[in-house]
Amino acid sequence: MDNKTLSKYAGKTAFGTILSRILGYIRDTLVANLFGTGMFADTFYAAFRIPNLFRRIFGEGAFSAAFIPVLSEYLHTQKKTEVQKFLNAVFAILLIILITISVLGMFFSPFLTKIVAGGFVNDPEKMLLTTELTRLMFPFILFICLAAFLLAILNTLHSFFIPAFAPAALSFSEIFYILAVAPMLVPSNQIKGLAASVVIGGMLHFFAQYPKLKSLGWHLKFKLDLKHPGVKKIVFLMLPSIIGLSVEQINALVDSRFASSLGAGSVSVLYYSNRIMQAPLAIFGFAFANASLPAMSKFFAQKDMTMLKSSLNYSIRLTVFTLLPATVGLMVIGLPIVKLLFEHGKFNLSGSIMTNNALFYYSLGLPAYALSKIFANVFYSLQDTKMPVKIAVGAMILHIGLCVILIHPMGVKGLALATAVSSYFNFILLVIYLKKRIGELGLKQMLFSSSKSLLAATVTGITSWNMCRISDNLIIAVPIAIISGFIAFIIVSYILKIEELKIFLSIFSKYKKS
Repeated sequence: MDNKTLSKYAGKTAFGTILSRILGYIRDTLVANLFGTGMFADTFYAAFRIPNLFRRIFGEGAFSAAFIPVLSEYLHTQKKTEVQKFLNAVFAILLIILITISVLGMFFSPFLTKIVAGGFVNDPEKMLLTTELTRLMFPFILFICLAAFLLAILNTLHSFFIPAFAPAALSFSEIFYILAVAPMLVPSNQIKGLAASVVIGGMLHFFAQYPKLKSLGWHLKFKLDLKHPGVKKIVFLMLPSIIGLSVEQINALVDSRFASSLGAGSVSVLYYSNRIMQAPLAIFGFAFANASLPAMSKFFAQKDMTMLKSSLNYSIRLTVFTLLPATVGLMVIGLPIVKLLFEHGKFNLSGSIMTNNALFYYSLGLPAYALSKIFANVFYSLQDTKMPVKIAVGAMILHIGLCVILIHPMGVKGLALATAVSSYFNFILLVIYLKKRIGELGLKQMLFSSSKSLLAATVTGITSWNMCRISDNLIIAVPIAIISGFIAFIIVSYILKIEELKIFLSIFSKYKKS
């Protein structure tokens, strides 16, 4: 797989993610309109944090990081029948583990809720509702982690669009519920119904991908084999990475725990601000991260370190090029974006201001979030899960300490800033230790290219800020500001002869031709 092919796969991932995210923002807008930033929204998003943590562990996080390199090795060295036995064994064990976790999670939901939303303890009604929602949403773990299992297989088989678009199933389920079912229910039951729609969405997410797997000539059968060498290898690699790749969700749980002790709406505004920040991260940052892990795992299996480094350098430069203008844009026109998306119904101006405050500081860390994932993927492709874990634990400790220090003077802004700072800490250490492990990474070329991209991104921010003020109608102003900023970025990038511009534009033409 050369860099042009990597671009094509990243383009497919980005396109599928864009479509999925559009539905996701429609969903979030409807939820915000119905519940605002009040008690129901706070309890729902606090409860949703818990299954999301297990999703990271047994879904696209630690499990995928251990599974994809092993699957790549099997595809490169074993016959198809042996690879199929390996997939069946992993599927059977994963299914048993997920069913067990779902049942235990529903039983222990009161205990788990006190850990995640301890600040609700002074409001028994709020605590009780959060517990009920947690119990309702725990089966989501079963379906969403199986969906992530399919995503890992399909990505390794070089199928990227369907896995990237499939999360739209969750949005579709919630949108249908809010528009067709929720109006017939009282508010307390509306939020419980939303939790049920999340579980249905997770199930749809799984079944949306399975036909693609079968079309590629593979299937999944329940054939338990605890002694399969591939399974043992995954367990060996996964155990340390559970901690490392769960740090992001653990940090989110820490944020929720601290936010639950602040004023009403703090938990939900953290969710909404993070969702906005996640859009460019998922479309551009994680597109290359998801495409690069199978590629680098393949190069490691072939003992081709030159191509592995080339894929890393290529992914980093394209990620920085695309995320810097997004970072600046969110920081300068974040409030108009928040107001356009969410300020309807029960979501008021106060909620918009709080959400934008958190968004500003979350956005500071946007490049670090993506780059950390890509650099960690290099270690995982080398089947080294220990070093990223050590670094991630250090970043997590720093994050918790910063939350303690910043929460009182800054509130939700401090929690978002703590996340950004700890992410840069994580990224810098990953770079240092990876350089010691595999030698030169081409950092000078990356820094030179990034400095030009930063200049172009600065012009983007200035342009977007001024264009957003041309109209009080946000439906007009925000799109004009985004489009104008994008055009300014392209023009300045062309003037500065930024190499990544040509590659970026070619991704979409390659996708159309594929």
